[in-house]
Amino acid sequence: MRNPDFKVLLITPPFTQLNTPYPATAYIKGFFNTLGIKSKQIDLGLELTLGLFCKNGLEKIFTQVEQDDPDLTDRSYFVYLHRKRYIQTIEPVIRFLQGHNPTLAHTICNGGFLPEGHRFRQLEDLQWAFGSMGTQDKAKHLATLYLEDLGDLITDTIDPHFGFSRYAERLGKSASSFGPIHEALQQEEGLLMQEMTKLLAKELQADHYDLVCLTVPFPGNLIGALTCGKYIKQYWPQIKVALGGGFANTELRSVYDENVFQYLDFITLDDGEMPLKALIEHLQGERPIEKLKRTFTLVAGQVQYINGAEEFDIPQREVGTPDYSDLLLSQYISVTEVANPMHRLWSDGRWNKLTLAHGCYWGKCSFCDVSLDYIGRYEPVSASILCDRIETIIAQTGQHGFHFVDEAAPPALMRDLALEIIRRGITIAWWTNIRFEKSFTSDLCRLLRASGCIAVTGGLEVASDRLLQKMKKGVTVAQVARVAKAFTDHGIMVHAYLMYGFPTQTDQETIDSLEYVRQMFEAGVLQSAFWHQFAMTSHSPVGLDPAAFGVVKKGPSFAGFADNDCEHEDPSGADHEQYSEGLKLSLYNFMMGLGFEESLEIWFDFPIPPTTVRPGYIRSVLNEGIGDIHRPSDLVKWMGGMPISVEPLPRKKTDKSPLSTLIMTATDGDYEMVVPNAHVDFVLELMEVTAIDSPENFLSSDLKNLYESYDLQDFKDFLESRTWHQLRSNGLILV
Repeated sequence: MRNPDFKVLLITPPFTQLNTPYPATAYIKGFFNTLGIKSKQIDLGLELTLGLFCKNGLEKIFTQVEQDDPDLTDRSYFVYLHRKRYIQTIEPVIRFLQGHNPTLAHTICNGGFLPEGHRFRQLEDLQWAFGSMGTQDKAKHLATLYLEDLGDLITDTIDPHFGFSRYAERLGKSASSFGPIHEALQQEEGLLMQEMTKLLAKELQADHYDLVCLTVPFPGNLIGALTCGKYIKQYWPQIKVALGGGFANTELRSVYDENVFQYLDFITLDDGEMPLKALIEHLQGERPIEKLKRTFTLVAGQVQYINGAEEFDIPQREVGTPDYSDLLLSQYISVTEVANPMHRLWSDGRWNKLTLAHGCYWGKCSFCDVSLDYIGRYEPVSASILCDRIETIIAQTGQHGFHFVDEAAPPALMRDLALEIIRRGITIAWWTNIRFEKSFTSDLCRLLRASGCIAVTGGLEVASDRLLQKMKKGVTVAQVARVAKAFTDHGIMVHAYLMYGFPTQTDQETIDSLEYVRQMFEAGVLQSAFWHQFAMTSHSPVGLDPAAFGVVKKGPSFAGFADNDCEHEDPSGADHEQYSEGLKLSLYNFMMGLGFEESLEIWFDFPIPPTTVRPGYIRSVLNEGIGDIHRPSDLVKWMGGMPISVEPLPRKKTDKSPLSTLIMTATDGDYEMVVPNAHVDFVLELMEVTAIDSPENFLSSDLKNLYESYDLQDFKDFLESRTWHQLRSNGLILV
């Protein structure tokens, strides 16, 4: 780079998550490190939240309420009435939710400390749950309700756009025209955006920046990002402003409204590494504008899309390790939701974000944006590089929790990563998104659990084999149930994404899907799930060819800004919207272990068809199992600890051959294995060459050769023997 002092400010605008940083800026900063480009990252969402939910922040909010003198709702009037108590308690509560004041949990749980507003009314319904919750969890939940009461006051009186994980989402969502957003940005800024721009100004005054990059992963970040751009354009016009992220990648691929560029200089699409490298070279005079990569900008007053760069995207192995420095890692706020275990995992605790593979190895689902780069271009990273990155991030952040943010983590790479984690002795807790592949055997799930896997999320979608085939999901209901059981059996929580309203879905299929879900929860193979209604997007196979799926695209008509969400009509399908509340209500109860014995009709306020799914169907497919199947290419690994001693047993008249006891040691206690003397040496060598922390690959095809080298009985007979079954039950896995 020509200018060694060139510096980039990477911003996550309000709001994403309270508990952990959104990873986009950390990914880009890590890449910039490989190029020697100076950068700093800030999470304006977190900083604005901390600036609002403190003594001074609440005083500003209550002062504005007094000045505006609005008609208060009952819920807001309670908060306003107890404003002095909220101001007194807010900072201790925030410190508690940041993990800095754990003893406050007892005070919160004892009652009388927190003002208990509208949100606390649900406690009567949830009181039964607290019996299984520890003091810290219960206090976190109560503190979460307390914050939500304050959030309701802000929404009712200060800013209707406010949300803890989004801002003005309604304006950004399905915004085919930029007009309403442009109009909103011309209005006088309210308190929240004023406070945000003060934080931005403080940062811009403290250092020199040549480029500001705004990541917009969701519609709820868009207004915050554009407000930042507006401020920079007005007061720091020498600084260039670029916008990218998930929202741009899916929504802004055809933008032509020049008004957008009153707030921005550039919009980049898809992976940001190469487009930003090209942009920085252009800003330093090293690259002509026509050689930018996947970038929108104004040229002679007209919006142009420029993609003249000759370079390919940066390989995933070369993008560098995400760098979380600069971020206020100790100040993120963990909140606790009770109703949904997976939602609680998303919102509670600090998770380092990392990607195992770019894109989706399946890439066929007809409801998904498979035509776009972030899904369509599949590129895995080696287990060795991933573990290098894991160790670097742990050293940097001090945090051992990881969320692998893949579209669908590849089973083979998960296996290799788990083995490398165990071999290196890395201690982490991790979770990720999967497809319910047959590859997730009980053995593989056992290995993943040993490496630190605590949860998986995956798409059951519409639990109908006809529709799963139509959407090219590549799974069946029975397969999902068996895979979910394999994870559950090894203590890994399973969350299912559920869908209703897929094109041509009938009333009968909706009810039958609910029955399959009910049976899975009753069988204990699902612990968490969430229903969402099918949404057609312009970049999915359904959106690209609606007629092939039996639906009619109804709009909206594109008007120069966002183009992704599509309105549609399903002439042959059910009235999907009417099922929404009943599906969610029933699921809430199933997650709580309630309502399994009830008829499905109780969840709806209109007649429904009786289910055609036979009672006990899921239990029957679980009982079928899949047997002890292994392929020649499977790795053989021993997870059962190593023998302390081998002791011959006194021979009995009924014994067909002399026996010995292997005294084994394992992390969960010592145990014994009784094997024929003829098998002892083979078993000992097998344990040694297949030890879980061994870097050597011992294949299933090698097993027969090792066995026969000891001149033992027929190998097929051995696979039916007591010795083999003991090995398998005590930790010999084939993955």
